[in-house]
Amino acid sequence: MARRVHGERSVGLLYGQRALLIGALEPLTYTGTMLSTKSGDWPFTRLARTAKIQETVFLGTREEADKALGAVHRLHERIEGSLAEAAGAHPAGAAYSAFDPKLMLWTLAVIADSGRAMYEAMVRPLSAAEREALWQDYVRFGELFGLPASEVPGSYPEFRAWWQERLASPDLHATPHALEMAPLVAFEQPVPLAARGNLVAQNLVVKGTLPPRVREIFGIRWSGAHEAAYRSLATAHRRARPTLPRRLRRGRNDVFFDVVTQAERRRGGTATPQLPA
Repeated sequence: MARRVHGERSVGLLYGQRALLIGALEPLTYTGTMLSTKSGDWPFTRLARTAKIQETVFLGTREEADKALGAVHRLHERIEGSLAEAAGAHPAGAAYSAFDPKLMLWTLAVIADSGRAMYEAMVRPLSAAEREALWQDYVRFGELFGLPASEVPGSYPEFRAWWQERLASPDLHATPHALEMAPLVAFEQPVPLAARGNLVAQNLVVKGTLPPRVREIFGIRWSGAHEAAYRSLATAHRRARPTLPRRLRRGRNDVFFDVVTQAERRRGGTATPQLPA
Protein backbone atom coordinates (compact mmCIF):
# COMPACT_ATOMS: atom_id res chain seq x y z
CA MET A 1 0.00 0.00 0.00
CA ALA A 2 2.85 2.38 0.76
CA ARG A 3 4.34 1.67 -2.66
CA ARG A 4 0.97 2.45 -4.25
CA VAL A 5 0.71 5.75 -2.38
CA HIS A 6 4.31 6.93 -2.69
CA GLY A 7 4.62 5.71 -6.26
CA GLU A 8 2.35 8.58 -7.29
CA ARG A 9 4.52 11.42 -8.54
CA SER A 10 2.16 14.04 -7.11
CA VAL A 11 2.50 12.48 -3.66
CA GLY A 12 6.28 12.18 -3.89
CA LEU A 13 6.63 15.80 -4.95
CA LEU A 14 4.41 17.33 -2.26
CA TYR A 15 4.16 15.28 0.91
CA GLY A 16 7.67 16.18 2.06
CA GLN A 17 6.96 19.91 2.24
CA ARG A 18 3.81 19.28 4.27
CA ALA A 19 5.64 16.89 6.58
CA LEU A 20 8.45 19.40 7.05
CA LEU A 21 6.08 22.16 8.14
CA ILE A 22 4.17 20.02 10.62
CA GLY A 23 7.33 18.32 11.84
CA ALA A 24 8.87 21.69 12.71
CA LEU A 25 6.23 22.10 15.42
CA GLU A 26 7.95 19.59 17.72
CA PRO A 27 10.69 21.94 18.97
CA LEU A 28 12.99 19.26 20.38
CA THR A 29 13.02 17.26 17.14
CA TYR A 30 13.33 20.36 15.00
CA THR A 31 16.03 22.10 17.00
CA GLY A 32 18.05 18.93 17.49
CA THR A 33 17.99 18.24 13.77
CA MET A 34 18.95 21.80 12.85
CA LEU A 35 21.82 21.84 15.35
CA SER A 36 23.15 18.56 13.97
CA THR A 37 22.90 19.20 10.24
CA LYS A 38 25.92 20.09 8.14
CA SER A 39 23.67 21.46 5.40
CA GLY A 40 22.63 24.69 7.11
CA ASP A 41 22.94 26.92 4.05
CA TRP A 42 21.88 24.18 1.64
CA PRO A 43 18.37 23.40 2.93
CA PHE A 44 16.92 22.50 -0.47
CA THR A 45 19.77 20.13 -1.21
CA ARG A 46 19.12 18.50 2.15
CA LEU A 47 15.38 18.27 1.45
CA ALA A 48 16.01 16.71 -1.97
CA ARG A 49 18.48 14.21 -0.47
CA THR A 50 15.96 13.21 2.20
CA ALA A 51 13.23 12.83 -0.41
CA LYS A 52 15.46 10.60 -2.53
CA ILE A 53 16.29 8.39 0.44
CA GLN A 54 12.65 7.97 1.38
CA GLU A 55 11.65 7.17 -2.20
CA THR A 56 14.45 4.62 -2.33
CA VAL A 57 13.11 2.88 0.78
CA PHE A 58 9.51 3.00 -0.44
CA LEU A 59 10.10 2.18 -4.10
CA GLY A 60 13.61 0.82 -4.59
CA THR A 61 15.03 -2.67 -4.52
CA ARG A 62 15.95 -4.40 -1.26
CA GLU A 63 19.64 -3.75 -1.98
CA GLU A 64 19.04 -0.05 -2.68
CA ALA A 65 16.91 0.36 0.43
CA ASP A 66 19.46 -1.38 2.67
CA LYS A 67 22.22 0.90 1.39
CA ALA A 68 20.12 4.02 2.00
CA LEU A 69 19.11 2.85 5.47
CA GLY A 70 22.72 2.19 6.39
CA ALA A 71 23.68 5.73 5.39
CA VAL A 72 20.82 7.21 7.41
CA HIS A 73 21.74 5.15 10.47
CA ARG A 74 25.31 6.47 10.35
CA LEU A 75 23.98 10.01 10.01
CA HIS A 76 21.59 9.59 12.93
CA GLU A 77 24.39 8.38 15.20
CA ARG A 78 25.70 11.93 15.41
CA ILE A 79 22.31 13.56 16.09
CA GLU A 80 22.29 13.85 19.85
CA GLY A 81 22.89 16.61 22.33
CA SER A 82 20.97 19.09 24.47
CA LEU A 83 19.20 22.39 23.89
CA ALA A 84 21.18 25.56 24.55
CA GLU A 85 17.98 27.42 25.37
CA ALA A 86 14.34 26.61 26.01
CA ALA A 87 12.25 25.64 22.97
CA GLY A 88 8.51 25.51 23.51
CA ALA A 89 7.71 23.09 26.34
CA HIS A 90 11.32 21.86 26.43
CA PRO A 91 13.66 23.61 28.90
CA ALA A 92 17.24 24.51 28.22
CA GLY A 93 19.37 21.42 28.63
CA ALA A 94 16.68 19.03 27.37
CA ALA A 95 18.33 16.09 25.64
CA TYR A 96 17.58 15.03 22.09
CA SER A 97 18.59 11.99 20.07
CA ALA A 98 17.69 10.70 16.63
CA PHE A 99 16.98 7.35 18.29
CA ASP A 100 14.54 8.65 20.92
CA PRO A 101 11.36 6.60 20.24
CA LYS A 102 9.01 9.49 21.04
CA LEU A 103 10.81 11.82 18.64
CA MET A 104 11.03 9.10 16.02
CA LEU A 105 7.28 8.52 16.30
CA TRP A 106 6.63 12.20 15.67
CA THR A 107 8.80 12.08 12.55
CA LEU A 108 7.03 8.97 11.32
CA ALA A 109 3.64 10.50 12.07
CA VAL A 110 4.17 13.61 9.96
CA ILE A 111 5.32 11.43 7.05
CA ALA A 112 2.39 9.03 7.44
CA ASP A 113 -0.28 11.70 7.69
CA SER A 114 1.22 13.69 4.83
CA GLY A 115 1.48 10.71 2.49
CA ARG A 116 -2.15 9.81 3.14
CA ALA A 117 -3.36 13.41 2.86
CA MET A 118 -1.62 14.01 -0.47
CA TYR A 119 -2.85 10.76 -1.98
CA GLU A 120 -6.43 11.49 -0.97
CA ALA A 121 -6.21 15.07 -2.26
CA MET A 122 -4.56 14.28 -5.59
CA VAL A 123 -5.64 10.72 -6.42
CA ARG A 124 -8.69 9.41 -4.50
CA PRO A 125 -10.01 8.78 -1.00
CA LEU A 126 -8.79 5.62 0.72
CA SER A 127 -11.14 3.09 2.28
CA ALA A 128 -10.86 2.22 5.96
CA ALA A 129 -9.13 -1.04 5.03
CA GLU A 130 -6.66 0.77 2.79
CA ARG A 131 -5.87 3.33 5.47
CA GLU A 132 -5.18 0.49 7.89
CA ALA A 133 -2.93 -1.31 5.38
CA LEU A 134 -1.09 1.94 4.69
CA TRP A 135 -0.57 2.58 8.40
CA GLN A 136 0.85 -0.92 8.90
CA ASP A 137 3.30 -0.24 6.08
CA TYR A 138 4.34 2.98 7.80
CA VAL A 139 4.87 1.01 11.02
CA ARG A 140 7.24 -1.23 9.05
CA PHE A 141 8.86 1.86 7.51
CA GLY A 142 9.55 3.14 11.01
CA GLU A 143 11.03 -0.20 12.05
CA LEU A 144 13.48 -0.01 9.14
CA PHE A 145 14.81 3.23 10.64
CA GLY A 146 15.04 1.75 14.13
CA LEU A 147 11.64 2.63 15.64
CA PRO A 148 10.21 -0.43 17.44
CA ALA A 149 6.64 -1.31 16.47
CA SER A 150 5.86 -1.54 20.18
CA GLU A 151 6.39 2.24 20.44
CA VAL A 152 3.74 3.22 17.86
CA PRO A 153 -0.08 3.05 17.77
CA GLY A 154 -1.09 -0.44 16.73
CA SER A 155 -3.89 0.46 14.33
CA TYR A 156 -4.88 3.36 12.12
CA PRO A 157 -7.80 4.43 14.37
CA GLU A 158 -5.39 4.44 17.34
CA PHE A 159 -2.90 6.47 15.33
CA ARG A 160 -5.60 8.90 14.23
CA ALA A 161 -6.71 9.48 17.82
CA TRP A 162 -3.09 10.00 18.92
CA TRP A 163 -2.49 12.35 15.99
CA GLN A 164 -5.53 14.50 16.69
CA GLU A 165 -4.48 14.78 20.33
CA ARG A 166 -0.99 15.92 19.31
CA LEU A 167 -2.36 18.48 16.86
CA ALA A 168 -4.54 19.94 19.63
CA SER A 169 -1.76 19.90 22.25
CA PRO A 170 -0.47 23.21 23.66
CA ASP A 171 3.02 21.71 23.23
CA LEU A 172 2.72 22.19 19.46
CA HIS A 173 5.04 25.13 18.97
CA ALA A 174 7.17 26.85 16.36
CA THR A 175 10.41 28.42 17.54
CA PRO A 176 11.42 31.75 15.95
CA HIS A 177 13.88 29.80 13.80
CA ALA A 178 11.20 27.36 12.66
CA LEU A 179 8.77 30.19 11.87
CA GLU A 180 11.29 31.59 9.44
CA MET A 181 12.99 28.46 8.16
CA ALA A 182 10.19 25.93 7.64
CA PRO A 183 8.03 28.08 5.30
CA LEU A 184 11.14 29.11 3.39
CA VAL A 185 12.04 25.50 2.61
CA ALA A 186 8.45 24.39 2.07
CA PHE A 187 7.36 27.17 -0.28
CA GLU A 188 10.38 28.89 -1.85
CA GLN A 189 12.15 26.11 -3.68
CA PRO A 190 14.60 27.31 -6.32
CA VAL A 191 13.11 26.31 -9.67
CA PRO A 192 13.54 27.57 -13.24
CA LEU A 193 11.38 30.53 -14.22
CA ALA A 194 9.28 28.31 -16.47
CA ALA A 195 8.28 26.21 -13.46
CA ARG A 196 7.20 29.07 -11.20
CA GLY A 197 3.54 28.57 -12.09
CA ASN A 198 3.80 24.92 -11.10
CA LEU A 199 5.38 25.93 -7.80
CA VAL A 200 2.49 28.28 -7.01
CA ALA A 201 0.02 25.45 -7.68
CA GLN A 202 2.03 22.99 -5.58
CA ASN A 203 2.21 25.43 -2.69
CA LEU A 204 -1.56 25.89 -2.82
CA VAL A 205 -2.06 22.13 -2.49
CA VAL A 206 0.39 21.88 0.41
CA LYS A 207 -1.31 24.74 2.24
CA GLY A 208 -4.77 23.35 1.50
CA THR A 209 -3.99 19.98 3.08
CA LEU A 210 -2.44 21.43 6.24
CA PRO A 211 -4.42 21.17 9.47
CA PRO A 212 -5.95 24.60 10.21
CA ARG A 213 -3.96 24.97 13.44
CA VAL A 214 -0.70 24.48 11.56
CA ARG A 215 -1.63 27.23 9.11
CA GLU A 216 -2.52 29.43 12.07
CA ILE A 217 0.80 28.88 13.86
CA PHE A 218 2.81 29.73 10.75
CA GLY A 219 0.60 32.69 9.87
CA ILE A 220 -0.37 31.21 6.51
CA ARG A 221 -3.27 33.23 5.10
CA TRP A 222 -6.22 31.04 4.18
CA SER A 223 -9.54 32.44 3.03
CA GLY A 224 -12.65 31.04 1.42
CA ALA A 225 -11.15 31.97 -1.94
CA HIS A 226 -7.98 30.02 -1.14
CA GLU A 227 -10.06 27.00 -0.12
CA ALA A 228 -12.14 27.15 -3.29
CA ALA A 229 -9.01 27.43 -5.47
CA TYR A 230 -7.37 24.50 -3.69
CA ARG A 231 -10.44 22.28 -4.04
CA SER A 232 -10.80 23.19 -7.71
CA LEU A 233 -7.14 22.39 -8.39
CA ALA A 234 -7.24 19.07 -6.52
CA THR A 235 -10.46 18.05 -8.24
CA ALA A 236 -9.04 18.91 -11.66
CA HIS A 237 -5.97 16.80 -10.97
CA ARG A 238 -8.01 13.82 -9.81
CA ARG A 239 -10.17 14.01 -12.95
CA ALA A 240 -7.26 14.43 -15.33
CA ARG A 241 -5.04 11.80 -13.74
CA PRO A 242 -6.60 8.71 -15.44
CA THR A 243 -5.96 10.26 -18.86
CA LEU A 244 -2.24 10.74 -18.26
CA PRO A 245 0.34 8.15 -19.36
CA ARG A 246 1.49 5.93 -16.49
CA ARG A 247 5.06 7.24 -16.71
CA LEU A 248 3.75 10.74 -15.93
CA ARG A 249 1.55 9.58 -13.07
CA ARG A 250 3.83 7.13 -11.33
CA GLY A 251 7.53 6.72 -10.64
CA ARG A 252 10.40 8.23 -8.73
CA ASN A 253 11.00 11.96 -8.77
CA ASP A 254 14.80 12.06 -8.86
CA VAL A 255 14.90 14.32 -11.91
CA PHE A 256 12.75 16.95 -10.17
CA PHE A 257 14.78 16.75 -6.96
CA ASP A 258 17.94 17.19 -9.02
CA VAL A 259 16.54 20.36 -10.62
CA VAL A 260 16.12 21.90 -7.17
CA THR A 261 19.58 20.77 -6.02
CA GLN A 262 21.26 22.14 -9.14
CA ALA A 263 19.44 25.47 -8.85
CA GLU A 264 20.59 25.88 -5.25
CA ARG A 265 24.13 24.96 -6.27
CA ARG A 266 24.15 27.54 -9.08
CA ARG A 267 23.18 30.34 -6.73
CA GLY A 268 25.76 29.29 -4.13
CA GLY A 269 23.42 28.10 -1.40
CA THR A 270 20.57 29.70 0.53
CA ALA A 271 20.88 32.28 3.29
CA THR A 272 19.27 30.80 6.41
CA PRO A 273 18.73 31.97 9.99
CA GLN A 274 21.24 30.76 12.55
CA LEU A 275 20.49 28.80 15.71
CA PRO A 276 22.29 29.37 19.02
CA ALA A 277 24.95 26.67 19.39
